[in-house]
Amino acid sequence: MNEYTKSKLNRVKRGANRAIYDVEKINTILDAGFLCYVGYIYDGKPITIPMAYCRKGDKVYIHGSTANRMLLSILESEETSITVVHLDGLVLARSGLHHSVNYRSVTLFGSLKKIEKDSDKTDILEWIVNQMVPNHWDSLRPMYQKELDRTLVVEMTIKTASAKVRDVGVADEPEDYELPIWAGIVPIKQIAEYPIPDKGKPENMEIPKHIIDYYEANK
Repeated sequence: MNEYTKSKLNRVKRGANRAIYDVEKINTILDAGFLCYVGYIYDGKPITIPMAYCRKGDKVYIHGSTANRMLLSILESEETSITVVHLDGLVLARSGLHHSVNYRSVTLFGSLKKIEKDSDKTDILEWIVNQMVPNHWDSLRPMYQKELDRTLVVEMTIKTASAKVRDVGVADEPEDYELPIWAGIVPIKQIAEYPIPDKGKPENMEIPKHIIDYYEANK
């Protein structure tokens, strides 16, 4: 089992029994989504921004405009922290204090570099699009050079990471279990609804198979 080394930076303190440092398990949580939260400092103020991402090996990729202040700020600092979280359930207890949620979360720490070559940028943008909907990139028109020119792609090499997972039931005070109060879990999941075509030609086109496949797998 390959694990990230525990350090002051990535060690989980609160709820340490829920901590995961196993690289494969962390990658599984990362690959289950396509939205992350990126932290940075701008003008002395802490800010967190949601971004689309993809993972390849020990690299995570994000992109935006060449004028994106977050991307420019993290490139200047040469490091950042990225968080991914999946909400799996509402844990409803017998007291307000013991309400919780079931979740899978990962926090990454790493170094950064700007992707310069157009061919590399194109490959990474393809990975990000296909992270959202598998096999979608090949159905799109090729990117224009002007689009590549104004797109900034950033590579993060994961130096260390940790995950935290809660997947258990209610944890009430022992004396509360006999109270006539409903308690339990409300499972939560993200689903896809039937695709809605854009105006114009798509209204009269058959929905591509790979999009229907995505809908069927996630409805």
